[in-house]
Formats: sequence, C-alpha cells, structure tokens
Amino acid sequence: MKRVIVGLSGGVDSSVAAYILQQQGYEVIGLFMKNWHDDSVTISDECPWLDDSNDAMLVAEKLGIPFQTVDLSEQYKERIVDYMFKEYENGRTPNPDVLCNREIKFDVFMKIALDLGADYVATGHYCRKGILNAGEDETYQLLAGVDGNKDQSYFLCQLSQDQLAKALFPIGELTKPEVRKIAAELDLVTADKKDSQGLCFIGKVRLPEFLQQQLKPKTGVIVEVDKDQNFYRNTQTKFASKLEELKYLTTKKTYAVSDGKIVGKHQGAHYFTKGQRKGLGVGGTVEPLFVIDTDVNENVIYTGQGHSHPGLFKSALFVTNEEEHWIREDLKLEQNQTMEVMARIRYRQPLQKAILYKVDNGLFVEFEVPQSAITEGQFVAWYLEDELVGSGVIS
Repeated sequence: MKRVIVGLSGGVDSSVAAYILQQQGYEVIGLFMKNWHDDSVTISDECPWLDDSNDAMLVAEKLGIPFQTVDLSEQYKERIVDYMFKEYENGRTPNPDVLCNREIKFDVFMKIALDLGADYVATGHYCRKGILNAGEDETYQLLAGVDGNKDQSYFLCQLSQDQLAKALFPIGELTKPEVRKIAAELDLVTADKKDSQGLCFIGKVRLPEFLQQQLKPKTGVIVEVDKDQNFYRNTQTKFASKLEELKYLTTKKTYAVSDGKIVGKHQGAHYFTKGQRKGLGVGGTVEPLFVIDTDVNENVIYTGQGHSHPGLFKSALFVTNEEEHWIREDLKLEQNQTMEVMARIRYRQPLQKAILYKVDNGLFVEFEVPQSAITEGQFVAWYLEDELVGSGVIS
C-alpha cells in the first residue's frame, strides 16, 4: 500500500483531498505545517494558525487518519519572509504563494514527508498531474484544474520534474462546489469554511501593515502623469531586427517628478506596486488613480488616471537566464528559437496569446495584446493548451 502525506491546512480543499486518497486505497497521514508565529508581526489578536491546526486535527480524527504538526517557521522566515522584504525594498513585488510552494510545501515539507516513508505528498490544489510515456522514461505534466474558476496551476509554476514525480493533486478533477458538497456529506468541520485570503503565512494580516513593521515609513510625493504626455505618443515603430524591437518594448520608462504634477503624499514607495489603486488616498480626480511606477530610490510614486492609462501597458517582458524555469525540460528553447504559447502574468488572469523568443541572456515574452501592470518580481507562466510548461520571474 502506497503511503501519502497530505498537507492538511485546516481548509476544505485539503480535507477533501485526504478523503479522496483514502477512497483510492492509499495509506493517508495528515500533516499540518506551521509556517509563521512571530508574534511581533501578527497584527490582529486572532491567531489563525491555531484555529486552522485545530480544524485540521478534527478532520483527521473524523477520517480516522494519523495527524501531526510540523513547525517550519524557521525555514519559512529564511526562504520566504526575508526574501519578500528584500524584494519590496528593491521596488519589486514578489509572489509569496508561488515561493511557498517551491521552497516550503514541495521542498522542506516534501523532504520531511519522504523521511516519514511517504511515497507521495498531496495538497488541495486545483490542478492535475499528467504522465507521458508511463513506465518508461516518465515525464510529468502540470495541468490546469478542471474548475476554470479555481485553477491554481499558476501557483505551482516553479515546480520541477522531481517534485511533480512525488506530488498528487486529488481534487484537480473537481469543482469547488463539488468539493464543498463532499465535505458537507462527510460532515467535516471545514465544509463551510471560507477560503483563506492573503499570504500563505500571515493569516489575517494585510500586507501593507506587515511590511510597515520591517520597512520604515518615509514620506514622499505622489505624482500624477497625464495620459497625453508626448512620450506616450512618440513611439518607435521601425526596427533593424526583432531583437532590437523586443529590447525597445521591454525598456522600462524612467519618470521624473517634472513629468507630472504632485497630487499627494505617501509613506513609502516600497509599500506600493504597479497597477495598485487602493491606498493612495488622493481624491478629486475624474477617474481613479492607478500606480504606473514606483521609484524606491527617489521615494516617488507615479500614477495615472483610469485603468486604460498608457503608463500601465506594455506588450513584452523579459526573464533572465537565472530566473527562467521549465517544468517540461524537454521543451526548453534553444537560442533563437521561438514558441507560441498562452501566458499569464498573475493568478486568475485569463490566458493571453504570446510568443516566447529565446536569446543568449534570457527569454522575451511578447503578447499579442498589450498587458496592464506587468510587475517586476512577479511570475509569468506559459502554457500549451491546458499544460503549464514553464515560468520565470519578470525582470
């Protein structure tokens, strides 16, 4: 009998995942990951991880499976939290959920599971695993979940073949309502529990407050840049080569305070991210203001009115060699090769038509339609039909 260790998070998805594995004849063990308990940075009095681990334990009891808690907070702080602060300080916007899967759930946690004699590790993610040439030289596929509304393949975009080999995603074939129905029929305590929001470790804490505890506030100005500025209109259209064009399309526009008018103040450019609308505290504009760029060195936030402001849009992005990652290593592009893909630059974004161009120092992703708020530090993931084949950090 194969042994599977399920990361029981105290939510409905992992609860049902454990039940399905039981039904499939696996020996199932539930493990709760405690990722964060630095009380100095928990803003609210609610302590969600205690409630969650308690719910996870009740589910394990109900299903009659062994249960234990592992404390991964030290590795978590080192690999996720410290990295996040560094990124924010440098004016980039990291994705902790993607990192948490790569560094914690499918690395630290997986190693613990394998040490406990597990054959597989399972999570409650809405995605599926495919296997090519089964039994021979197996290649694993990461496929989108059947529930298009909940597909979470994007969060797993940094997994490797070795990690996928040992991973199971039992609820990938189900929709969220089906999962809730199963949980209700089993009378699981998590059946009606709301989906957890926010970072995968801070529980009920909102990101800006969390950041404020590490990154000291410093007052700066908010500048509004008019959409009719000349530099938005004077765009180059003739290029000597495709490479020259791609370099032009991915060049970051440099703004100066003189490019617009000062409309307000902020408490630190590193708290803001491109495309952000809330939290600026500037009123009186015809359309809402969106962040079009942040300058952490000069501590200035540049904004523009309306979600169609030209400062928000770019049609290409670049990923360096170090940050380029292929789940399907057999499909990796060689220099000067191209690939037509569907891509997304954030979770829940509908897939967009794009072309990958491999060059000596990295990879360009050019979109058919310009994309809003392409943000440095976030992940771009590319798909062939419903298979996520690779990803990279936007540079």
